[in-house]
Amino acid sequence: RVEKQTKDSVTFSWSFGRYQLRVWHSPFRLEILCEQEVMCTFMELNNQGTECTLNFILRATCCAPSGPSSIGADLCLHGFRHVYGLPQHADNLQLRDTRDGEPYRLYNLDVFAYPLYSRLGLYGSVPLMVAHKPDRTLGVFWLNASETFINIQYSDHQTLFYCSLNGVHSNFSPSMLRYQALPPLFALGYHQCRWNYIDEADVKSVDAGFDRHSIPYDVIWLDIEHTDGKRYFTWDPVHFPEPAKLQQHLEKKNRKLVIISDPHIKVDPSWSLYCEARDRGHFVKDREGQIFKGSCWPGESSYLDFSSSATRAWYSRCFGLDKYKGSTPSLFVWNDMNEPSVFSGPELTMPKDAVHCGAWEHRDLHNLYGFYQHMATVEGLITRSGGLERPFVLSRSFFAGSQRLGAVWTGDNVANWEYLKISVPMVLSLSLAGIAFCGADVGGFIQDPEPELLVRWYQAAALQPFFRGHSANVTNRREPWLFGDEVTAAIRTVIHQRYSLLPYWYTLFHQAHTSALPPLRLVLLNFPSFYVGGALLACPVTEPGIQEIKVLLPGSDEIWYDIHSALVYKGGRTLSLPVTLDTVSLDDNFTIPARWLGSLQISRKFPNCNLLSPQGTADGELYLDDGHSFRYRDRKVFCLRRFSMLSGRLLCRPASEEGTFDCNTVIQSVTILGVKSKPSAVIVHASGKEIWH
Repeated sequence: RVEKQTKDSVTFSWSFGRYQLRVWHSPFRLEILCEQEVMCTFMELNNQGTECTLNFILRATCCAPSGPSSIGADLCLHGFRHVYGLPQHADNLQLRDTRDGEPYRLYNLDVFAYPLYSRLGLYGSVPLMVAHKPDRTLGVFWLNASETFINIQYSDHQTLFYCSLNGVHSNFSPSMLRYQALPPLFALGYHQCRWNYIDEADVKSVDAGFDRHSIPYDVIWLDIEHTDGKRYFTWDPVHFPEPAKLQQHLEKKNRKLVIISDPHIKVDPSWSLYCEARDRGHFVKDREGQIFKGSCWPGESSYLDFSSSATRAWYSRCFGLDKYKGSTPSLFVWNDMNEPSVFSGPELTMPKDAVHCGAWEHRDLHNLYGFYQHMATVEGLITRSGGLERPFVLSRSFFAGSQRLGAVWTGDNVANWEYLKISVPMVLSLSLAGIAFCGADVGGFIQDPEPELLVRWYQAAALQPFFRGHSANVTNRREPWLFGDEVTAAIRTVIHQRYSLLPYWYTLFHQAHTSALPPLRLVLLNFPSFYVGGALLACPVTEPGIQEIKVLLPGSDEIWYDIHSALVYKGGRTLSLPVTLDTVSLDDNFTIPARWLGSLQISRKFPNCNLLSPQGTADGELYLDDGHSFRYRDRKVFCLRRFSMLSGRLLCRPASEEGTFDCNTVIQSVTILGVKSKPSAVIVHASGKEIWH
């Protein structure tokens, strides 16, 4: 509502006047206020009378037939000195002052072995910045899919952003911004990938190796070599002659197969899929109106125009079991090279003057290209199941809103300690920007990790939402049992722990799905520690030869427990902890309903335990459903239980009035930490009746 109007400004308010927007007309600027305090000013430099070429100035862009398409603006955040976000960059968690170098760039690019501590664009872009101070958090979101440059200047009292954008148009809709998709349960387990497992016998051998060494896993992946001559939706007839039987072999063990599907299509007039896409107008055009051609893995290729709803619908149908010969319902998908990567293009991508449907130039929606392929692939897998089954699709390129589609990862990293260390702020930045289902390739995609690095990488990655080991074809084989008994045992331990906490992870994703609360949460000003949910404080080891780590335990009134030793520590101090090669740095502070049997087939081999760490009281939730379908959403077939510890009583009650899922869960043991003396009696009640004493 309009709260106040003068000859110079008009003030709007909402939330009973707590928040206000003040618009000044000369010079033009916007102020956002909270409780009468100015928090943010748009076009602050305009107000100061400072000359700046980025102050909302339209500029001509070379070779843009539609005319000028550039814009500049500035924002001032008052009283904020810590700013985060703008993924994806291989940089510090806190965004740096750019007066000492280049601005942050948001422009999706295929960057092999990307440089560290760089502000250049990588595979995905989320134009969201989050500023924080003790009593306020403020977000700045620029809904634009064009190339963006952002300068940041810190001062003692404020932070200034200077934004320059090339191509102000966008066909991106705010309706695309929704909460994190709830993944199928198997997707939160361990994934094994390599470029490439060479044939069906190789896949079965690796699969058997996990069983032989008692290491759980859920998904094995195939890269581009599984296809017939880099033609997607096909299989190499020599090396993968019976793909359906291979998938059925894996499915008997509740395991899945993921295959790669890239956006480039081999120019091959004898291939029916290429001809169909060409004849139906599904390819991007060049500036002269001809089908755009570039080079990628198959050689000369054309690129599907995923900005077209008709092209997306056609592509989605390609995943149908009747069209994708050799596929089964247990086959899932990986979208790679979708920035898009064009080996013969400028900066290894598509020219900005390429033309999409509706006469949109590529410059206007470049950062949306991979998002749209991700969308089409997800819709294809949902349609394949008749709308019944949740999809799993990993995408390398992403934009704001990709969280509602599936998972992303940090791209082609390198097997050294610096890349392990940088993976933590990269994943935390993604989580902060809403892309919750994210991770980094375990061990590094390029080069060969030393055994200690590999173990530490598994330990760090097991604390990240997407957990996949992946390596390039020029590296040595890297299955977990190839580095000696000590390394195998350490990796086995950490993967077992991932599975023992899988119900906890699944509950965190339920929270992300329903309330946008990410599984990974920052311990601000205490990096590299971070929270896994609200219960676990993690501090991964990211340097070689470490024998001791220092962890700042938040909260002077908090009580912390070591999840392995059950040792108790008081918060508000820095703790020195000894570490060995098999140490996973996790501390626990709340109720963790963990290691449940129930219908969670994935964790059926592990002890059942509800681990409680009460500080007089404790509280936590457990979410369960069938782990794969949409019945939790369409028919409310789920179970959400709340556990609370108060005055010596552990209560388990429904946390939602909805939900009809009968999981037949049996609690075999309960561990309670923090009890000062042995209880005189333990009494178990169910439905108001005593059932055990």
